[in-house]
Parts: sequence; structure tokens; C-alpha cells
Amino acid sequence: MGKLIISTNSSLDGVVQDPDGKEGFRLGGWFNESGGADLGAWAEVEFEEAMGAAALLLGRRSDEWFAARWLARDGAFADRLNSLPKYVVSSTPRQAHWSNATVLNGDAVEEVRKLKQTVDGDILVYASYLLGATLIEHDLVDELRLMIFPVVVGAGLRLFGATSHATPVRLVETRTVGAGVAYVRYRFTTAGGAA
Repeated sequence: MGKLIISTNSSLDGVVQDPDGKEGFRLGGWFNESGGADLGAWAEVEFEEAMGAAALLLGRRSDEWFAARWLARDGAFADRLNSLPKYVVSSTPRQAHWSNATVLNGDAVEEVRKLKQTVDGDILVYASYLLGATLIEHDLVDELRLMIFPVVVGAGLRLFGATSHATPVRLVETRTVGAGVAYVRYRFTTAGGAA
């Protein structure tokens, strides 16, 4: 059975929107406020995480974002991201960008529930904060990995919005990445992530 892991970058005040500044958000680009040492150390952690994954699960917009940036790249990290099986949740019929991608057009919650039964290993959810919020709401997430960057953005979309119930988590790891990025890993203690 697959373990669903949301892995995302966040500002100190919880903003996940437009970290690289290429989505047109007026406060985007906050990811780049960190120095080169932080970004280099961040890349090492992300590479380790991708190497341990069995698949990527992306929302439609994140799929488009990743395809535009990673399909033409080379190197070990790009090779790993491009070679991982991908599952793309989309409410509209569409073609996959990668030859190794499957588009999940049904109900997102049911499709992901089935996916967890068929994939053996870690299923990473990168950058898909709307999909992530839905999966958290339905107790399908086993683990949350946050890279918290030392910047307060002040406004923007956050990973957590209104939910119908409290969702308990257990802290399982913290560490400093680079000079100032906090890596925090939580395990969900609800049905999806009981441990």
C-alpha cells in the first residue's frame, strides 16, 4: 500500500503560492529570498526525497508547471523527476505531458484512495496545494513534509484552509537545512496516517 506524502515549500507565515515568482502573484518569488547555501541544501533534500519515491501525484496546474520546467532539463534530479511514474488529478479530460503519466479524471478522493492501494511505496505530492488540502480534508495523507523558508510573505494562498474537522498530527522530525530553512516532518494520526 502506498504512503501519501505532501512535500511542499512554505513561507514562515504559511504561504505556498508562487514561490519562484513565475506565476504572476504580486508577492511571488519569496523562495529566492534565501541565499545560495539554503537553496543548495534544499535541492539536496529534495533530491533524496525524489530518489526514495515510487510515484508523483500532481494536480493539473502543478503538472503543467513541472512539465514546463523539467521535461527539457537533464542531470540526476531532472532524470529522476522525469522517470518517476506520475498521476495527474484533473477534473477535465486532457493529455498527459509525460509518457509515464496517467491522468485521473474521476472523483479525486476516490481516485487517490484507489491509487494508494495500487502503488507500493511513497507517493509524493509536490506543489499541489489545492489537491493537498482536499486530500488532508479526506484523511488520505500519511505524512506532511514542510520546508519552511525564513520569510514572511504577508498574503497569498496557504496549504491549510477551512476544514470540517481537526486533523491531529505527530511531529517525527525537524532539522535545519542550509543556514535558515526549517525542515519539519509530521505524520498524520487519522485513518490515512495512523502510525
